[in-house]
Amino acid sequence: MKNITTPIIPVQAQFAHTNQQKSLDYRAICLFAATGFFWDTDTYWIDKKVLKPATSNEVDDQQKLVSSYPYFDWHYSPKKNYSFEDALNDFTELFERIIDEQIGEQQAILPISGGLDSRTQAVALKHLGKKVTSYSYSFTGGYSESGIARKIAKACDFPFEEFLIPKGYLWGVVEDLAEINQCYSEFTHPRQMAVLPQFQQMEGVFSLGHWGDVLFDKGAPEAYTEKELVALVKKKVIKKGGLELGTSLWRDWQLEGDFEAYMEERIENLLAKIDISHVGAKMRAFKSLYWAPRWTSTNLSVFAHAHPITLPYYDNRMCEFICSVPEEYLADRKLQIAYIQQRNPEVAKITWEDHRPFNLNNYRYNTMPYNFPFKVGRKLQAGLHQLQHKKWIQRNWELQFVGEENEPPLESYLFDKKFKDFLPRETVEKFYAQFQHEDAVYYSHPVSMLLTLSLANKKNFLC
Repeated sequence: MKNITTPIIPVQAQFAHTNQQKSLDYRAICLFAATGFFWDTDTYWIDKKVLKPATSNEVDDQQKLVSSYPYFDWHYSPKKNYSFEDALNDFTELFERIIDEQIGEQQAILPISGGLDSRTQAVALKHLGKKVTSYSYSFTGGYSESGIARKIAKACDFPFEEFLIPKGYLWGVVEDLAEINQCYSEFTHPRQMAVLPQFQQMEGVFSLGHWGDVLFDKGAPEAYTEKELVALVKKKVIKKGGLELGTSLWRDWQLEGDFEAYMEERIENLLAKIDISHVGAKMRAFKSLYWAPRWTSTNLSVFAHAHPITLPYYDNRMCEFICSVPEEYLADRKLQIAYIQQRNPEVAKITWEDHRPFNLNNYRYNTMPYNFPFKVGRKLQAGLHQLQHKKWIQRNWELQFVGEENEPPLESYLFDKKFKDFLPRETVEKFYAQFQHEDAVYYSHPVSMLLTLSLANKKNFLC
């Protein structure tokens, strides 16, 4: 007998088997196809489940789950007479203590973006006097995300490197990626795979900022009812073209009932298990229970393939802290902004990407008429790109799926002979044609999911 305790937000999925007969879970795969992640404890198989977050589990020698007990439930218990200054002081002490413990005397490898999560980490690492090497990446032919990151690194005196994600990189690494993430996520999002060799040449441990944007922001509009919350979850989780793909697979496999009704029922049941009346805190808990472990965590395996990873926002103590903070302090990133302003005013003056060209001190001016000149300039820049017949790359799939050089490798997987035994070729042809000739943006997700399922089939994960 083995005892397994899972974190509140697991970094890595841990599996156990049930007494059910081995068979593919087609309903779970339909949800996966629609949203890009498996839900709750679902896997490709009915008899194989992921251990729930924040539980103590007993697993026998045959890897079968014997018992499972929760040791933590998400809640909303804001402290009384708790000022914003109190919350800021508590966050500062806790955040820096977590990072100090996680990094210790090691070198920190810090990916920096133009947002707030990695910026908050950069400020803490600088304040703690840690050894840091930093980097960022941008799409070849796209907006340079590294511009803001470079300024943050300079303000903190961190060495910095910019990586360009090249067109078509996926085809040289896609089968390696399938082995790393076991096809539990689509392949166009983990762009770090493009620079894995460079990662492996670095020294130290990653300090990753995942999930800070969920914990430290408004969970949902306070006026929402439970019914509206179900609709909001549905809107958030379904990708463009995802409902159409999930429905198509449901019909191909002749499953009983209606796919969309099944999805809504799953959402209602999962929300009902969260005993929180505050809708914002309930939505945050829902994401942390079902989205973070099965979507965000899945591709952390790419980082872990190069070096150990640390995640300050995933720490159990951070999750417990969040439950005690009034929603109004979390909304609109107030705590992170105040922390950066207090600890490193120079970093606070650097542009916040979500509010370009404004920074943490004046982002509230990102409204008309104050942002009018920037909006005009951005439209002129886009127009100039069109006149020069240049494609402005904004999304990873554009580098991997678009263009004559990408078509042969993509089609070799989509129309693999073995794949037609799992899914009718007509379904694949339909979605691929819609991607090519109707709406590439809308149908990029279905194509990406079909590619993922084809790789899962080729790697014998579905056998």
